Amino acid sequence: MLLSTTDISDRFGDEARVLGSELLNFGGKTPFRGSAVTIKCFEDNSRIKEALASPGHGKVLVVDGGGSKRCALLGDMIARGAVANNWEGVVISGCVRDVATLKTLDIAIKALGAIPRRSTRRGEGTREITITFAGIPVNAGDIVIGDDDGVVILTPEQGNELMVK
Repeated sequence: MLLSTTDISDRFGDEARVLGSELLNFGGKTPFRGSAVTIKCFEDNSRIKEALASPGHGKVLVVDGGGSKRCALLGDMIARGAVANNWEGVVISGCVRDVATLKTLDIAIKALGAIPRRSTRRGEGTREITITFAGIPVNAGDIVIGDDDGVVILTPEQGNELMVK
């Protein structure tokens, strides 16, 4: 059983990196936990589509989309691929679309909002780097834990400590 984000925040205090309360739930799954795969992109979901088309067992995609609310970086087709590839979740500093369908999928999805406009695909973006999500650093390989209260980022060592206790 996963500890709640509130229990994890209480346990680690300021050592736990807590993502902002502006994230909304869009997927059909909570709680979730996984190893971070990071992407930095702006209004181009090319790297997101590539990542979620690969095996994702035990992984959460964390996207620094620059906080853009002008277009969606994730929709139903890419999210269905993520489910088929066993991803645990997607956390986006940006928007999603196809919300009615996303709610039915067995994947956690958190984002800043929804908008019907799709992103472009220019092949831009960077993967597996340290990103900043609402001022909080997230490294590839960090442990991402989320539930209805929010998202907490831990180092792999902190995540292992949770597994031992």
